[in-house]
Amino acid sequence: MPLGPVGQTIAEKLDKAFSPIRLEVIDESHQHAGHAGAHPQGESHFRVRIVAEAFAGKSRIMQHRLVNEALADLLKTRVHALAIETFAPKEIASAHNP
Repeated sequence: MPLGPVGQTIAEKLDKAFSPIRLEVIDESHQHAGHAGAHPQGESHFRVRIVAEAFAGKSRIMQHRLVNEALADLLKTRVHALAIETFAPKEIASAHNP
């Protein structure tokens, strides 16, 4: 399913901030329709999977803080929930080469 304008903005901001090797922005709003914080127009709940060199050597908490900082304006105004999955390239490589 193609991303709407909010999802596209998330992708653009993360691309600009991290130049990721891999980036997935998934709109999960349909799973939260009718719940508190869900926007009637959708695009309020997202999952982000991002692989970027910027995360190398940083704790998972710091990686998530960096993503939250890059999206701060959207998190304050439009996005109600954001699930974040961050990886450094080395983490992905070691997961595929035990």
